[in-house]
Amino acid sequence: MEDREPARDITASQTQRQAQSRKRTLLIVAVSIFIVIAVVIAAVPLVRTLLFSHGVKTEGIDRGHVSAAGTDIDGDWEVSRRPERNATSAGFTFDEVLPGERRSTSASTDEVSGWATIESGTLTAGEITVDMTHLTSDSDVRDESVRQRILHTAQYPEATFKVTQPADVSGVPGDGTVGSVELTGDLTIHGTTRQISQQFDVARSGKSLIVAADIPINRLDYGVETPELVAAKIHEEGKVNVRVNMQKR
Repeated sequence: MEDREPARDITASQTQRQAQSRKRTLLIVAVSIFIVIAVVIAAVPLVRTLLFSHGVKTEGIDRGHVSAAGTDIDGDWEVSRRPERNATSAGFTFDEVLPGERRSTSASTDEVSGWATIESGTLTAGEITVDMTHLTSDSDVRDESVRQRILHTAQYPEATFKVTQPADVSGVPGDGTVGSVELTGDLTIHGTTRQISQQFDVARSGKSLIVAADIPINRLDYGVETPELVAAKIHEEGKVNVRVNMQKR
């Protein structure tokens, strides 16, 4: 009987060690599962943004918030960044081609400056400058990639449109409705300049002059190449979205 007691003690000790080992294993598994779940939960917003978001687009003139003109159209005008329904904004919209899917993605900024001169109902000069370093969509990851790898904003921080031909704006209504004017000028993106002619929506609203358009472009015309992306390709054809709200100087 005396010889059996140490054997029982050894067996009990082994059983205890095995139980402790199982507990440690269960604890490690539980912690690992918790970490995996936490990572997945944290990644969901990023994945949703990358796969299902469509960016922030500069829309055209909100016709429901245009009132009758409160000042003459002649004068020196300057771009205003005052927040309102038809506030100044500019950006781009391009299609992204994904495996089995095609969607539009936009980015924009209110970092826009510029001026225009109108004499006797004729737009004689004007220029708009967009700070491309502040373009944002609804994805920080996309924004950083677009700035650094596509638009190279460190080297080409601005895009501009400069009027090169006079335009008759005497017919722009002052009754709170929206008119249309064709403008011709030099559009500069990514350090490359192309002449364009484009119909712009124009509205006189209170003391504001609001001008907007979706300007079709081919990014390759401006030297905007895209890196080889595994998941998505950016279509060559896109649009520059612009809406400027100007006040008299």
